[in-house]
Amino acid sequence: MSMLLDRIEVITLFVDDIDEAKAFYQKVFAPASVYEDAVSTVLKFSGTMVNLLRATEAPQLVEPSAVAAPGSGARILLTIRVDDVDAVCAELRKLGVTLLNGPIDRPWGRRTAAFADPSGHVWEIAQELH
Repeated sequence: MSMLLDRIEVITLFVDDIDEAKAFYQKVFAPASVYEDAVSTVLKFSGTMVNLLRATEAPQLVEPSAVAAPGSGARILLTIRVDDVDAVCAELRKLGVTLLNGPIDRPWGRRTAAFADPSGHVWEIAQELH
């Protein structure tokens, strides 16, 4: 029996304010909600789910590691491939989302832009340059 660890099912993001995080994700990504309780919201993103979990609930999942403090810097970059970065950036701005950087052409053949959710998780949108 071989062990294939090639299917990411759920990405759990530790958030400071569950209601604020849920509102941001609903506004920006408009995903379907799969599960919700007082401390978490699981959202469906195509073939992957994103679990927004109140940071106070995180220690039990990662112990003995510590949960990083809010504002301690980016520790993750989640990338979504799009057809037109500039058009998506225009839509994000209409939603009131502030870009961290971009759009910028990268030397590895992609045009990218990045923004953060209210808890500081960084999302990148990327388009292949031809």
